[in-house]
Amino acid sequence: MNSMIKKVSDSLSKFGVSLASVIKVVLLSKPTQKAAKCNEKEVVVLGNGPSLNKTISEHKDFLMARDRIAVNFAANAPIFFDLCPTGYVLADPHFFNGVSTDPNVAKLWDNISSATWNMTLYIPVSQRKFALLANLKSNIKICFYNLTPVEGFKGLSQLIYRLGLGMPRPRNVLIPSIMLAINSGYRRVYVAGADHSWTQTLWVDEDNRVVSIQPHFYQDNESERKRVATEYHKYPLHQILQSLYIAFRSYFDIADYAKSRNVEIINITPESFIDAFPRMKLS
Repeated sequence: MNSMIKKVSDSLSKFGVSLASVIKVVLLSKPTQKAAKCNEKEVVVLGNGPSLNKTISEHKDFLMARDRIAVNFAANAPIFFDLCPTGYVLADPHFFNGVSTDPNVAKLWDNISSATWNMTLYIPVSQRKFALLANLKSNIKICFYNLTPVEGFKGLSQLIYRLGLGMPRPRNVLIPSIMLAINSGYRRVYVAGADHSWTQTLWVDEDNRVVSIQPHFYQDNESERKRVATEYHKYPLHQILQSLYIAFRSYFDIADYAKSRNVEIINITPESFIDAFPRMKLS
């Protein structure tokens, strides 16, 4: 009897979450042009974790033999012009709202605009107006995507994912990057630089402010470190931990979706904290 009550309760809960997700899609999502199919090639999603330096140093041939998707401030690293990523994903509103106030963001757009190779730039559909005013060169193709978080019944959620109208809750840029790779038709997605070892550098100071050191494969300058520290000071620890929980849970939703699309996701990040994808050690 108790198990039946629990099943009914779980079903009602999922129904409510699914209904909320559909409402979000109706209100927030917009039809988008699908990215060009990639002829079933492989892609490496390049997270910005510190381990990426080692991967680039020891396995650059592996990376360059496949398509590459970079994210966030990667374009501000000198290696950007050496790796020549074929895709680039931006998600955080700061990359669009901070052009006039943050020199790092202004530099990012200058470097993206300086790319001389063909590259697809993935931008949230909510930033369509900004993208149209960006005046990028013809070799950079803009592809819009929906960041709308979708949860609930798996079948309904995965249908919305497939239509490009939503995705698992996008708590960090790696989540939309992998989803975009799947929906672009890649049959195998490698994940590099996804250390996600945030809990090792998370603490609370004597003023009850949450402190999180988030090292990248590139060196953040002082202004960026201060910006990130200020952002973390806005939230109590339980909200930070909940955000991390949601991110790691989203990877399991992505793994289920990838399986439904016959797409293989392989984590090649040494000592990564992501436990949703099978791992492979490059040799």
